[in-house]
Amino acid sequence: MKHAGAGALEALSDLLGGLRTRTALIERRPGIFYVNGRAFLHFHEDPAGLFADLRLEDDWHRFPVNSPEQRAELLAAIVLIQPRQ
Repeated sequence: MKHAGAGALEALSDLLGGLRTRTALIERRPGIFYVNGRAFLHFHEDPAGLFADLRLEDDWHRFPVNSPEQRAELLAAIVLIQPRQ
């Protein structure tokens, strides 16, 4: 499964726009987010669709993000660590 390319990220523009407003997230490259200097969220594409890998504690969890309902589930699962002061 490859990292999401420009076309896939364009399809996720609504989701990415919402994520970009969260000040604890740092987007180092398009669609790749960090929290407190640690990889936190990125996206993949494959023939089955688009997926987000989200780090929850020390494990990665994969979420499909092909529909508004799936994107809402991802957003609900994101619990942000407070940024360093």
